[in-house]
Amino acid sequence: MNPREWYSLQLSETEKELKQVKSGIFRISMLRVILFIAGIAGIIVFFHSAGWILTASICCTFIPFLILVKVHNRLFYRKSWLEIRLELNRKELAGLDNDYSGFDEGSEFLDSEHPYSYDLDLFGRKSLFQAINRTCTQIGKQTLAAWMKRHLSSKEEIEVRQACISDLSKRERFRETFQIIGTINKGKPTDEEDIRRWSQSPTRLSESIWVKIAIYGVPGINLLLLVGGLLGITNWQWFGLSFMTFLIISFTVVKRATLIQQSYGDKLKTLNAYAKLIALAKNEGWDAPALNELMARLDINGKSPAAALKKLSKELDRLDLRNNQFLYVILEGTVFFQLQQIVRIERWKKQYGKYVMNWLESVGQLDALCSLATFAYNHPNYTYPEISKAPFEFIAKDMGHPLMPEKQCVKNDGTIPKRPYFLIITGANMAGKSTYLRTIGVNYLLACMGVPVCCSSLRLYPAELITSLRTTDSLSENESYFFAELKRLKRIIDMLNEGRTLFIILDEILKGTNSTDKQKGSFDLIKQFMTLRANGIIATHDLLLGNLAESYPENIRNYCFEADITGNELTFSYKLREGIAQNMNACFLMKKMGITIED
Repeated sequence: MNPREWYSLQLSETEKELKQVKSGIFRISMLRVILFIAGIAGIIVFFHSAGWILTASICCTFIPFLILVKVHNRLFYRKSWLEIRLELNRKELAGLDNDYSGFDEGSEFLDSEHPYSYDLDLFGRKSLFQAINRTCTQIGKQTLAAWMKRHLSSKEEIEVRQACISDLSKRERFRETFQIIGTINKGKPTDEEDIRRWSQSPTRLSESIWVKIAIYGVPGINLLLLVGGLLGITNWQWFGLSFMTFLIISFTVVKRATLIQQSYGDKLKTLNAYAKLIALAKNEGWDAPALNELMARLDINGKSPAAALKKLSKELDRLDLRNNQFLYVILEGTVFFQLQQIVRIERWKKQYGKYVMNWLESVGQLDALCSLATFAYNHPNYTYPEISKAPFEFIAKDMGHPLMPEKQCVKNDGTIPKRPYFLIITGANMAGKSTYLRTIGVNYLLACMGVPVCCSSLRLYPAELITSLRTTDSLSENESYFFAELKRLKRIIDMLNEGRTLFIILDEILKGTNSTDKQKGSFDLIKQFMTLRANGIIATHDLLLGNLAESYPENIRNYCFEADITGNELTFSYKLREGIAQNMNACFLMKKMGITIED
């Protein structure tokens, strides 16, 4: 079953079940109203009747009413589940048609100073991140962005990631369930950082001597006075006095309990969602060794953390009982309830707090892997690249840009067989040079992330990727366009001088200066790249740069994108050709727009 058939089937099944659930919710709501009215009527009618008749009337109406409340809540949860499932499958179907607008674009990760992310449109509207991102946790989203901004650099790491993605890509149901659980329980973006601070904060209250005396002494004293009153040993007034005294003293704990409940209550309940995600992952039988290792890292002494996280969730739920005024009075006066719960939560933190961030980070990694696996699943025609051991190699066949619609995507090859080696790409405006550079950059990045690529085959060495395609000036730093580009080029030279292996992609070097300076500077820059044994691709309008292939016949190769002018029409094939471009189109286009150009 292909991805479109799978998502369409899920959509159809979900719509059908959602309709049934909504119908069930309506019927139960009506039945609850009937039972409630019947119960009130029974109390009025049988109020002066025999006690057993009144009791039977209440039992036959209000007990079923309370049961239906639980059923009603479960149906509402199922309704929320199905609505999220419906929305996710609709988004995936739209994504198969290159409409990713329903997914998070990750604009907060935009960084014009990054070595390649800004040039390759990794973040923002219609970005690669938006096409890939299916994360359902904040830490998963941050992990995915970090992987995209810093790709893997070793053959072994990439192959391990490939195995994980391949395994996960075959588990459609797991990925869907994982995403729904995370989405339905999604907290605020700051929850993970707040949980980190909480888990690393000291547990002072539970260590205090007066607290230890209070949590055991208050219920102990009340129990003795209660038993004494029942046996007639003490007066009941002593129990009442004790109850009221402890209730009044408990008001001193209210502020601390409220702080915990307000500051961390909802955030720590986010851990309940992580518990569900961990339980789901632990129940899956993984084929990839690295995924089994990830599951093992979650364990505490060989046991799953899901039970520990559920225990914390229950303690927080119990703390919510303080919101019921009647229960609050009874529990505070008898057992110092708020203090008891705060101590239980602190004890949990003392026992498990050191593991919390490891759990969150592991779930975040699995969340990011699920996104990459969904991308792999959605593109069954993409291939996993072969990773080379020795620098440098990049050999791609039938390479296209993954964000371009299939029908519009013109595919080209790309070959950089050794070190040093450069491709110089010349061509007319709009002929496809910049798109080709981004196509190579994006596929190179996907390959180094362990993801299938939009090629029929690809073999590469994972050097550090660095680009200069879209340099911008900076008004805030009083920095010109030209100076910003020089800084980027100096950064590349410095990295090469440090002995780092780079894959360099440049578009129109030294754009911000005059043609004479630009030409001389470009010639000298490429010669320095040769001396430093660099690899990369340079696109340019300067046809004279093609002459460098004569000086470095074994290390520089010329390719071009031509604009074909037939009669009064301009056409582009977008196919890469060998050699230096022959046709330029700037004057032709200016004439077409009504600008007078003298022959």
